[in-house]
Amino acid sequence: MSVTSIAANLWAKADRPGVRAFFLSMAALAVALVLALYSGAAAELGRLRVASISALAALVVAGWVAVTLVPILARRTPLRWLGYKMEYKVTRDGYFYMAGILLISVAALNTGNNLLFLILASLIAIILMSGILSSITLSGVAMRLQLPEHIFAGQPIRASLELHNEKLTLPSFSLRVEAVMTKNSPPAALLETPVYFPYLPKRGRVSQTVPISFPARGVYRQDAFRIVTRFPFGFLQKAHRVDLRTEALVYPSVEPTHEFFEILPGLQGAMESLAKGRGQDLYALRDYVPTDSARHVHWKASARLGSLMVREFTREDETRVLLVLDPHTFNADVAEPLRAAAVDRFERAVTLCAGIAWHFFERNAQLQFRSAGMETALAPAEETIFAILRHLAMAQPLPPDPQHALLTNLAASPELFKIIVTSQPRGSIPGSLWHTSYVVFLGDLLPVCI
Repeated sequence: MSVTSIAANLWAKADRPGVRAFFLSMAALAVALVLALYSGAAAELGRLRVASISALAALVVAGWVAVTLVPILARRTPLRWLGYKMEYKVTRDGYFYMAGILLISVAALNTGNNLLFLILASLIAIILMSGILSSITLSGVAMRLQLPEHIFAGQPIRASLELHNEKLTLPSFSLRVEAVMTKNSPPAALLETPVYFPYLPKRGRVSQTVPISFPARGVYRQDAFRIVTRFPFGFLQKAHRVDLRTEALVYPSVEPTHEFFEILPGLQGAMESLAKGRGQDLYALRDYVPTDSARHVHWKASARLGSLMVREFTREDETRVLLVLDPHTFNADVAEPLRAAAVDRFERAVTLCAGIAWHFFERNAQLQFRSAGMETALAPAEETIFAILRHLAMAQPLPPDPQHALLTNLAASPELFKIIVTSQPRGSIPGSLWHTSYVVFLGDLLPVCI
């Protein structure tokens, strides 16, 4: 490619008004410089009038450039670096190094040895170069943190942390990414352990997989991160703050708990005995009708009663469940020990509801969920499971409801098998729910089938 074609290509991509303003300002400043030099020469020759006119003309030209052309160039100049703030501190090694510089400077001043002055200048230059190189390493580095879509408490996940070097010509070295903790930050950070990147190429991206674990359900927030480097000599530690608001919604654990294994046998038995169907377990005996199959006749019972009796079986082909969490647990003015115990029971109840919902999700059941201020439609569990888990991730205990509205409204769904997790005392469940519900009381998490 010829020089002409390269120049034409650059001119086609250039900001032409900005280029014109730049060359015009250079030409005008050159004229102002010539006039200023001519003014000085005229003054030396004693031609004061010509010198004054030339000096005034140079000032007018420079002022015209400052008023008209400089604003045009300023609007076209990227000034992001002005807001690129860095934090720095001297490391322990740096303090030792500066102590050595101080000793050498005292020796050089006392002896007047030129070699010591040369060594002192070299040591100071190394400090300056350390600051410049560390600033270059941090500049132009952006980061991105990507978390999985679904996160469960107590289960380790693998997040992706990526750094992008936006510099066109220079790589970056020895970068460490860590979370910024402030007074208002939550006790747990998204990055509990710093992540180290030894090398970041120019205009390149480097990512690392970071294991993260969240101990409890809820929302975890991180407002900012810090990119830190000690490159090249470790005398200074410089850091650049990255305001990257990151939020993680952590679901309750769906691993089967001790309470879940306690209620599971009774829960399965209550569901099987709720209605008859085509299962294998005996549900009831009834009188024979002409449409019944002869293989369902119970011959021993027929001989004993003197009439044909037919077996009916429990239904196992379809499961329709309404899961209910009653969050009304305690008054706000109770003593602190009682409050702590109630909060612990509520957390166990939320975990139990999550485990039950996940159990029916794995069974491909028809699942509906209700709680205070939240209700899903009856649908396959795969369609509602994550909406349920999102609510359980953020659920909070509420004061008691004297009217028991949540439990009273359950009577409007007699066709669904109801699993109710509540803190209400025994005997407070409406009688219309007795034959279609399975209740877990929060008081001691002992299941009672009614």
